[in-house]
Amino acid sequence: MAITLPPPFQSFWMAGFECSDQLNHFGNRVDLLNETGHIEHVARDYALLNHMGLTTVREGIRWSQVEKTPYSYDFSVVASMIEAGRAAGIQQIWDICHFGYPDDLSPLHPHFCDRFTGICAAFVEFYMAYCPGEQLIVTPINEVGFISWLGGDHASTTPYAQGMGWEVKYALVRAYIRAIQVMKAILPGIGVMTTEPIVNIVPPRDASPAMIIKAAEEHEIQFQATDMLTGKMCPELGGSPELVDYMGFNFYYNNEWISQEFVCLPWANLDPDPRWRGLGSLLLEAYHRYGKPVLLSETSHPGEHRPNWIELINRECIKAIEFGVPLMGICLYPIIDRPDWDHLHYWHHSGLWDASQDSPHDRKLNEAYAQAIVDARVTLSKHLF
Repeated sequence: MAITLPPPFQSFWMAGFECSDQLNHFGNRVDLLNETGHIEHVARDYALLNHMGLTTVREGIRWSQVEKTPYSYDFSVVASMIEAGRAAGIQQIWDICHFGYPDDLSPLHPHFCDRFTGICAAFVEFYMAYCPGEQLIVTPINEVGFISWLGGDHASTTPYAQGMGWEVKYALVRAYIRAIQVMKAILPGIGVMTTEPIVNIVPPRDASPAMIIKAAEEHEIQFQATDMLTGKMCPELGGSPELVDYMGFNFYYNNEWISQEFVCLPWANLDPDPRWRGLGSLLLEAYHRYGKPVLLSETSHPGEHRPNWIELINRECIKAIEFGVPLMGICLYPIIDRPDWDHLHYWHHSGLWDASQDSPHDRKLNEAYAQAIVDARVTLSKHLF
């Protein structure tokens, strides 16, 4: 089955720059756009992307940097990034909140909803004035499901809580919904793209009926944030399918695990675990649930297996297209190497270009990964046009 690539995305194969600006496990602010040197070298980075034919990118405004004082916004750095994108012919999709909040806020703060709505409205107004007539696509909050667990259950970021994951998730989605409503009122043509992890949670081998039910319940939890956004649950929040235009799903090698054990299922061995599900079937599950155009909004693998991973992803995306999923793009994320949030001396080596603690601004092309991407694009293009 072939599909035609629709607007508004400039390229099917996309790139994402790690733009997290959260407080990490130790309470330290981590600004990865600065740590990787992307802010300083954005023009050079975009030139590298053009060489690879990746002309749509995910970027972040870094809420913690734009709003240092409540309701006072400085978009000057964002403006410089927009200028670099214009010069290079790069389309930018903007994350407004990518794990980071201003110093005086957490999702459980009584002012959070108003402040988040404020930054979203201000960004749309800024963009309309700075880029009149241009299409704006935003992700208001990246990975609600993950950050609510990390901060609400694992105590590894704001609000550093345990046993409060649902409360954090509910507060984030409440703000998310209100912000979309305000942004669409200001700019009716704005595109909203969610980005949530897509996972597969399975029972242990020889599981009891209770364990099988438990695994199914845990698997279902991954959809809570998007169910709330689209009004499938918690209707008091005002969610609706019309709020969301594109469904982005993030998938990595550790997105499939055994219930209550968090032992990841292997994806690349000679004796594959039959409980492993292909990404194509997971995307089909999500598409049937929401009926919206789908993107693989993040994927990558650390180290030497990057080429093997992209080969697997490409096969699975072809399967998704053959299943009838309207797949609109694949985003390689991160496109440049990044350090770990909690241990900045450790670099993941999961990008197309590598760097290191000693040379964080280096851009050393991983030749094997680059060739795998070129090959994948050729193969998948036959299913797009």
